[in-house]
Amino acid sequence: MKLTRYTHACVRIDADGGVLVIDPGVYSTDADLDGVTDVLVTHEHADHLDLERVLPLAQAGLRVHTNEDLARDLHAQHGIDAVAVRPGDTFQVAGLDVEVAGGRHHDVYDGLPGIANVGYVVAGIYHPGDAFDIPEAKVETLLLPVAGPWVNFSEALDFVRALEPGRTFPVHDSGLSQIGTDMVDRWVELKGGTDYHRLAPGESVEL
Repeated sequence: MKLTRYTHACVRIDADGGVLVIDPGVYSTDADLDGVTDVLVTHEHADHLDLERVLPLAQAGLRVHTNEDLARDLHAQHGIDAVAVRPGDTFQVAGLDVEVAGGRHHDVYDGLPGIANVGYVVAGIYHPGDAFDIPEAKVETLLLPVAGPWVNFSEALDFVRALEPGRTFPVHDSGLSQIGTDMVDRWVELKGGTDYHRLAPGESVEL
């Protein structure tokens, strides 16, 4: 199984049973969608779902899996029959077991944005979207959100330590300068208690 990280919050997983992509957003135009049969979307924000790119592919047969609210909106506004998933659901994509976690986007301020967000544990790889929810499934590889208006970095470190993943790769970081990136990396390496490595956009790793 090969994991490829793209800019911001998007990753691709190539497995023996097929190929899937999680959160191909507008900051992830480098994401390779060739041969992808399924896309998993955590929530509606454009940095996680690039409608202009995904909609034509969905109309041509790409399967989109997402939370109930966004699935309903995609059908009503664009005629796309997305697969609605709920926290606790399990299903298979590309021959891999998927467990759905989460439920709600982490607050930025004053209860906002107040929208649905689901995370996905795909064969031990956890993409939480914009939240720090702890899934039921064992997490071997964590995709850790490290920056954004909703991210309190001390919470991010607590999240890593609670999950105790074998390895961690940062995501959701396009808003960081090089100085910010270096600072985040040092803190996770120092206090995360995990094998931490930053994948450059387009870089892959075999898991």
